[in-house]
Amino acid sequence: MEAKSTAASRLVPIAPAPASAPSADVQNGSTADLTTMRFNCQACVRKKVKCDRAVPTCSSCSKAKLHCVYQAPLPRKRKRSQVEDVYERLARYERILQENNLLPTNSTPTSCGKDTEALALTTRDPTPVKPTRSGKLLSAEGKSRYIDNVLLLDAGEGDLCDLSDSDQDDYNGDTGSDESTPTGLLGVLAAHTVFGAILGSTQSLTNQHPSYEEATKLWNTYVQNVEPLCKVLHVPTVAKMVDTVAKQPAVALKSDECLLFAIYYFAVFSMSEADCLQQFKQTKNHLMSRYRTAVCQALVNASWLKTTAMPVLQAYTLFLIAMRTQIDSHTFWILTGIAIRLAQRMGLHRDGESLGLPPFEVQMRRRLFWQLLPLDGYAGQVCGTGISISPNSWDTKPPLNINDDQIFPGMMQQPQEQRGASEMIFCLSRIELSNFYTRTGVKMKEIGGTIQFKDAEEIERLIDEVEDLIETKFLRYCDILNPLHVFTMGIGRSATNAVRLRARMPLLLTQTITDAERRELCTLAEKILDTNSAIYGNPSMKKFRWQMQAFFLWDALLCILLSLSEVGFYSTSELNATWNKVAEVYSNHEELVKRRRTLHVSIGKLTLKAWIANPPSKLSSEPAFITALRAHHEPKVNTQQERVYESGGTEQVTEGLFDYNELFDNSHGKDLNLNSGFTLDSTDWVVWDQLCRGTSPG
Repeated sequence: MEAKSTAASRLVPIAPAPASAPSADVQNGSTADLTTMRFNCQACVRKKVKCDRAVPTCSSCSKAKLHCVYQAPLPRKRKRSQVEDVYERLARYERILQENNLLPTNSTPTSCGKDTEALALTTRDPTPVKPTRSGKLLSAEGKSRYIDNVLLLDAGEGDLCDLSDSDQDDYNGDTGSDESTPTGLLGVLAAHTVFGAILGSTQSLTNQHPSYEEATKLWNTYVQNVEPLCKVLHVPTVAKMVDTVAKQPAVALKSDECLLFAIYYFAVFSMSEADCLQQFKQTKNHLMSRYRTAVCQALVNASWLKTTAMPVLQAYTLFLIAMRTQIDSHTFWILTGIAIRLAQRMGLHRDGESLGLPPFEVQMRRRLFWQLLPLDGYAGQVCGTGISISPNSWDTKPPLNINDDQIFPGMMQQPQEQRGASEMIFCLSRIELSNFYTRTGVKMKEIGGTIQFKDAEEIERLIDEVEDLIETKFLRYCDILNPLHVFTMGIGRSATNAVRLRARMPLLLTQTITDAERRELCTLAEKILDTNSAIYGNPSMKKFRWQMQAFFLWDALLCILLSLSEVGFYSTSELNATWNKVAEVYSNHEELVKRRRTLHVSIGKLTLKAWIANPPSKLSSEPAFITALRAHHEPKVNTQQERVYESGGTEQVTEGLFDYNELFDNSHGKDLNLNSGFTLDSTDWVVWDQLCRGTSPG
């Protein structure tokens, strides 16, 4: 009844009136001097016809001989903002956590004096409903940068708000913009490539091509060292093009020229210094500089920012893969973003088979897209943003398990996928692991718009399943005499061990781990380091070492170093053996000492801390890597720690923890949140910083 009376009160009574202009009273709903209404009559609204709003009866109602009633429309309800709803839910969850003493009541100030800490997520309950916001926004002096879930938050050099453009990504400790450093030079070349394409500053590269003999050597090196791990190209087709252009460089198409110089550059990058001197009588740095410059100019000549040509994007992708460990991580992230945009413009994010493309194009597009996905994830990780292409934005299927001789341009029938080991074995093993992350990432279950986490037992079961899948589909067919198969076996099994390591890592992070659990964790970590050392020690694996430069499992080393810092955890014999493993890591990864990236600085400091606290028992002289670390870090450690403790704050590293997903170049499904890799629990990464300083993480 009340609703009816309310509706009746909005009915506007109609009275005869002389024809006159509407007055202000009409706008207020008055009945005086009405000639037209400001809203439609009810009959016209129901019939969905235009109403001339005449009074007392509109023309439509007059013709239909209907009773014309004008009723003011209901006021529009204010739409509830999704942001407001999210914040209200976060506030409610925060109150619940605080009431149960699961969330600190006081936040720790940062070293900048600004509270930029995002909401820390608790992981004590295996199936809680939790908000998923994370990360920090660092801002100072008109600069800002977003950093997502990363490890060892600023355990390296610099203040939390030190937002220098180089961000310590140089090799020699100088500013990243110095053109004399490799990082600075690459940055300059990157800028030239982008702006050259905009300005159209083309130059002929005919004289930059190598001789036919050198081109043949470089192509063969690429086929042996690079192609088995990338599979971006169709080798038989490209081989014909290489042979033709190497004989007559002047006939090269601009797109083919891009691909050729990218191949030459990558081939040199995969070679050792000794091989370069032996085969080309020139140093590796000289050859890389020569072809790197040629690649950049070839991209400019091909107007690569406007391209829709597959060879250009193939060349650019190969160039990025080779550069990922050489260039400033923030510049690399931007350049990778360009590659993703080019791929989207070319439609690579949509599966070619559903688009009706020929079988050959379908396979080549899939191969290229599944190289860009991990590259994008790697770029987001190393620069600290954790941002990469959303898995909901693409539907491209993995390529088939086939050899290059099973496909060719112009083929009309779909190739028959083979069972067993093909040339695609490494790439497909990596893709299976990537699919595992897609299915099981951080957001394990989504029910009614809320996120629920799977428990540890289910996580272990899922890891067992993907391990069995990779074993049965690929590794069981591996030939121990085939270097690619041996490499795939080592990396595949090491990767699954790394998954288990991260699944159990929260116990170590929260220092709730028992000695037995820590020993199991260290056993996993040691297996990972042993695999890494075995690959470096195997002469047949030498050609694949370039891949290992980007995919070293830092989690495993950090786990070992933290355990070495615990005096009494290892027996005397175990202590000596474990330090030998660490020494092998430093011997194989010279960048831990030579480069100045924040991740390397952090690991170096933790290594020194472990060495001082718990050195090996039998020691004739100090190892060279410890001496080098002392020279780099020891003068700064005390002042750095004093500054941190005085400020009472926690600092952040801009360089993300290396994630075993990236061992297989995983990108799309590190977690469904696409943050910092396969993080089975949303952990407060500041704990790592506290562990490295020796303070309690509680």
